[in-house]
Amino acid sequence: MFSSNRYGAKAYSMVGLESGVLGASPHKLIVMLFDGALAAIANARHHIVARHIVEKSTAIDKAATIIESGLRASLNKEVGGALALTLDTMYHYLCQRLLQANLTNDVEILDEVSLHLRDLRDAWNAIEHRPDDGVNRTLK
Repeated sequence: MFSSNRYGAKAYSMVGLESGVLGASPHKLIVMLFDGALAAIANARHHIVARHIVEKSTAIDKAATIIESGLRASLNKEVGGALALTLDTMYHYLCQRLLQANLTNDVEILDEVSLHLRDLRDAWNAIEHRPDDGVNRTLK
């Protein structure tokens, strides 16, 4: 009746992920994007060391897609002003660095991108914990 335990575990994790996304605030969704990109980069780093070229490329592509289609696409440059424009430039730079890491199998570049993403995620998390002073801090 059931094909395998692995399929069931994967389906269960997908339900958990979908539930987390559906119940998340816009702020939490951005954190989830940062975390997803960081996990993909860590995965790519592992595959570079293990010389798994196809898997490395897939992981780097996933990280770049999260940055480009998730983080960068969520910026509203009209409302976010200079900060949104700076983030847009940073996200573009990070995607370019990921492309270079993919071409050269350079784990140091992946470490650099991870460092920037962690810094941005930590700053984003700090915004959530600041007392509300009536200022809209979102970039959307």
